[in-house]
Amino acid sequence: MKAIRIERTGGPEVMRIEDIELPPPGHGEVRVRNHAVGVNFIDVYYRDGHYPAPLPFTPGNEAAGEVVEIGAGVKSVKVGDRVASLATLGAYAQERLVNEDRLIKLPKKFPYDIAAAMLLKGLTAQYLLRQTHQVKAGDTILVHAAAGGVGLILCQWARALGAHVIGTVGSPEKAKLAKKAGAKHVILYREEDFVARVKDITKGALCDVVYDGVGKATFPGSLDCLRPLGLFVSFGSASGPIEAFDIGLLAAKGSLFATRPSLNTYAAKRKNFVKMARDLLRVVSDGDVTIPLHGTYPLEEAASVHRALESRETTGSMVLVP
Repeated sequence: MKAIRIERTGGPEVMRIEDIELPPPGHGEVRVRNHAVGVNFIDVYYRDGHYPAPLPFTPGNEAAGEVVEIGAGVKSVKVGDRVASLATLGAYAQERLVNEDRLIKLPKKFPYDIAAAMLLKGLTAQYLLRQTHQVKAGDTILVHAAAGGVGLILCQWARALGAHVIGTVGSPEKAKLAKKAGAKHVILYREEDFVARVKDITKGALCDVVYDGVGKATFPGSLDCLRPLGLFVSFGSASGPIEAFDIGLLAAKGSLFATRPSLNTYAAKRKNFVKMARDLLRVVSDGDVTIPLHGTYPLEEAASVHRALESRETTGSMVLVP
């Protein structure tokens, strides 16, 4: 079978498509034939070495497809089942081995490309909105990169929960997408001071929570967008990681809270993973959240897809088709 392999970390050019062989599934493992593979910024972090991985490796964390073989002890799925998988590394391939506890069954008519595009981003939105801070009607939230894959889901889901959503974006085209997704106000961060605009939009009341997947470029300005006792949630670092800072800033700016959560922690236990996935499937099936697809591309174009992702040319999700 064909898979993208990385033998040394670096730019998109280090990804090469190769023929490899998978061993039979071991105890508790399932072999899945991928119909669609999700692309996420975390894939870039593994590819460039920001997140270490043993070399060589196949990148990718999420995919959707059909069960073709099961190992000993597997009870929750059978051959022929339609599933989505979320497991560290191995997704950029025609087939992959996945532990049973990292699989979610899909409804019969649920599209593979939507499932592959939504699991990592959608579960990220789920824990951010429903667990890290339980967003409720009347909350005012700030979403950075509101036209990105996670951002568009956050805007839609938060609107469905009754929150007032403020989003930051990099272009007028992205502003239209964020507004359509549910952002009541959109700030063009390249042209406007987002802190000043948040203060103006909220008439000085500021935000209950800031969701920041950008990192270095938006910190510490994000802290100035929070009301006293507000929560700063850093869940990504697309512009670079936030460097060490004086924790006294949190006191000085209003006894703020700050957290750096991870999906791996929230979904570590099988029961939590399943509960979160069911919540996501519900809001998508009900129409409260539409998963935006930027495009689908052949597996061999993974390098080009990464270049587009890193240049921030994309909105929504991109999917590779093996």
